[in-house]
Amino acid sequence: MIVRPVRSSDLSALIDLARSTGTGLTTLPANEERLAHRVGWAEKTFRGEAGRGDADYLFVLEDDDGRVVGISAIAGAVGLREPWYNFRVGLTVSASQELNIYREIPTLFLANDLTGNSELCSLFLHADYRTGLNGRMLSKARMLFIAEFPELFGNKIIAEMRGVSDDAGRSPFWESLGRHFFKMEFSQADYLTGVGNKAFIAELMPKFPLYTCFLSPDARSVIGQVHPDTEPALAMLKSEGFSYQGYVDIFDAGPAIECETGKIRAVRDSEALVLAVGTPGDDATPFIIHNRKREDCRITAAPARLAAGTLVVDPLTAKRLQLNAGDQVRAVALSAARESK
Repeated sequence: MIVRPVRSSDLSALIDLARSTGTGLTTLPANEERLAHRVGWAEKTFRGEAGRGDADYLFVLEDDDGRVVGISAIAGAVGLREPWYNFRVGLTVSASQELNIYREIPTLFLANDLTGNSELCSLFLHADYRTGLNGRMLSKARMLFIAEFPELFGNKIIAEMRGVSDDAGRSPFWESLGRHFFKMEFSQADYLTGVGNKAFIAELMPKFPLYTCFLSPDARSVIGQVHPDTEPALAMLKSEGFSYQGYVDIFDAGPAIECETGKIRAVRDSEALVLAVGTPGDDATPFIIHNRKREDCRITAAPARLAAGTLVVDPLTAKRLQLNAGDQVRAVALSAARESK
């Protein structure tokens, strides 16, 4: 398995993946025209023909038979071309000494505070391939790319996590709040943001603070919580140094987590090494390995062994990276020490 930049020939496979994602992945709508535009723009991005505000580094996961089975992406900077909205969860205090009343009320403020940060986005893996190292490799490949090309990205990386919804795609937060202002189903609003139609958010969303005590108990309970299917991804990102700082999605209230770029474990601990081809041995541990190229980027995960400034891998791993012994790689242990194997 390898992670590589998307190509125009991947479009039909991406359409199939998009149709299988369900509600919640707004950056991969099942819209052929929109996806074709995105793929074309990603190709320009990897060639260095896009500024940071327009950069879209879209990767695919490809098996050894050439089948595309997953995607992940990095946005160079959010909100520099289209407004970027979140709710900031704050606190309003009401008090009266005369009545002996003191109330702390969580409050939602519509904010553009995360504008300009780079974003990890569009992570999806085909259900048949959610085994072994595949999921972690697909996600963390982006971090190794950032480590190799830090000048392309912001000082902070964010990731918006999917919020809570039921099996029918119904969000309790949306039903209690968004529906009153947008008069549409959650899935429709979710789709519109995915195809780039975000103007309606500014036009329809109230600008004044929203007191959460006016929301239903179910809506209040999911603020900052992730969908059960997203819990493993959240745990993995937390193990890399990401944390929740009080920003949530305006539609489903899923958390936006963040980390300073240089403090991401895979970025901070990665090393430039010389590739050695041989037998890693019984003491080999899984590494994520990048061939240090941009447009011809190839990243894989495999057992490897550090030895005097070299990284020893087996011949198949070298073949996947399209490298030979003596070539340069960037590598880091696949898992943080506190992350379950």
